[in-house]
Amino acid sequence: MNFEATANNEQFLKKINNYLFIILFLMVACFFTWSENVNITRGIKIVGRMGVMISSILVYKKIIKHGAVNTMGYKNSFSPIFYILYLLLGLMSFMWSTDPGFSALQWFMTFQSFVFAYFFIKSLKILDTFYPGHNIRLYHLLGNTVFILQLIFAVGLWVNPDVFFRMTNGGEEARLGGTIMNPNELGMLAGVGVACLIFDLYRFKNKVWTIIKILVIFYALFMTGSRSSLIGALLIIFFHINQTKKQGLKLAIIGGVLMVMPFAINQMILKGGDEKRMEEILTLTGRLPFWHALITEGLPREPLLGFGYMRIDYKDFFQSVHTYPGKMTHNTFMQVLMSLGFIGLTIVIFQVYFTLRAFFTENKETKLMLIGILIPVVINSFTEFGIFGESNYGILFYQLIIFSVSFKNKTHLTPLQKLHLKKRRPEAFV
Repeated sequence: MNFEATANNEQFLKKINNYLFIILFLMVACFFTWSENVNITRGIKIVGRMGVMISSILVYKKIIKHGAVNTMGYKNSFSPIFYILYLLLGLMSFMWSTDPGFSALQWFMTFQSFVFAYFFIKSLKILDTFYPGHNIRLYHLLGNTVFILQLIFAVGLWVNPDVFFRMTNGGEEARLGGTIMNPNELGMLAGVGVACLIFDLYRFKNKVWTIIKILVIFYALFMTGSRSSLIGALLIIFFHINQTKKQGLKLAIIGGVLMVMPFAINQMILKGGDEKRMEEILTLTGRLPFWHALITEGLPREPLLGFGYMRIDYKDFFQSVHTYPGKMTHNTFMQVLMSLGFIGLTIVIFQVYFTLRAFFTENKETKLMLIGILIPVVINSFTEFGIFGESNYGILFYQLIIFSVSFKNKTHLTPLQKLHLKKRRPEAFV
């Protein structure tokens, strides 16, 4: 069989590229709080994501109907299997959760994005098999999604700063995000965008538009004031510097980073050497004593199975005598430990291990892309919601990574599959 590109296929691929971009953009956008009205926000986050999830299934079926068949098998199976075990334990935890309704809502939203990621990546893998040579890339779709969202915030901070800025430190510091998105989460999204768009620099001869996109994202990242996201973005850049063999490009990037870094570190991290800011850094803005209290006071109450999916105490907030009250732990692995106990944490550790190990089975482009996406997501996981925390787009990105290393194409076609292909794409059998 010869699946060569035809004019009809090229038009179809353009449509599929647009469909995939739209549903990915909408899926990520549904994680934002676009309205102060609680009912509108719930509608967007629940009904909206459900619609996008269904759309991912319809796009996959559209690809199959046009001229492909499901030949996808599985590799690196332990990665998705342990993630499913994590979800099953979370589902079971409704029985002992201290707030079953909240646990169920969080679990359902995570499951939604899990199904979306499954069909989204499966669509890309099917395209790789039956439309070889196509130019639809996950990093391009995700990079453009991040760019548009960051552009909205970059424009919004000038047009309506009251909405797009969030005042912190007693009103002393304004950070991009406002009531729409946590600044640290917005910074993490910027890091993912940089990681993805860098691959367009490798792919496209005309790099000007891609550079403009990256600069806009970096501007938004700087305005979020997220230290961890800045570190993640710099790690991604140096990671790619190490990959390129062009010495001129290396020197140019290193020079640019060295010029920007002192200003960025002074403004975002040290704030001119303020003692209070240094104390915040040393305690991770109070997170270290909070984690200590969780382990010494909270965990002994429910050590094996925790307080229930996304619950960290019997009450809505955990509070120690020496720490601030918190509804979430600001560390994704600590969140698992408190909500699903040592059993849940063990499952999660194995899941992450098998996912990381699976990277070594992928081709160079895929491996570099996945590592680039993973860097800001994992860094965020140590200080915010993270990949196993309350519903956020970091979970979606990690689920996309899981399925990116889990599908493989089986070359054997059944007689029914051959009949379907011959009917839809007779040119392949000529």
